[in-house]
Amino acid sequence: MVDNVHSLLIVIVMSIVTAALRFAPFILFPEGRKRPKVVTYLGTVLPYALMGMLVVYCFKSVNVTSAPFGLPELLATVFVIVIHVWKRNTLISVFGGVILYMLLVQLVFV
Repeated sequence: MVDNVHSLLIVIVMSIVTAALRFAPFILFPEGRKRPKVVTYLGTVLPYALMGMLVVYCFKSVNVTSAPFGLPELLATVFVIVIHVWKRNTLISVFGGVILYMLLVQLVFV
């Protein structure tokens, strides 16, 4: 019973912190108040930096010296780029790449 209460308290605290972080920009920078230049700059630059960091994270453990030599990752990455250039839709690109990667890893490069 104690474990259930502890788990519930953890979920409640995490929910409050998550909600506070989501509401903070609206509280700190209301509609009429001008945003600082650094916040505007970070809003412009951070999405690209995060995507770059995710790419590095995804490729950090790829072993190119043994089979399948990073081929599933490379094929999924090329697929994501082609679909994104064609459709200009991030969700389709990312979900399509994930689906292709999972199919390649589970069915082709077993």
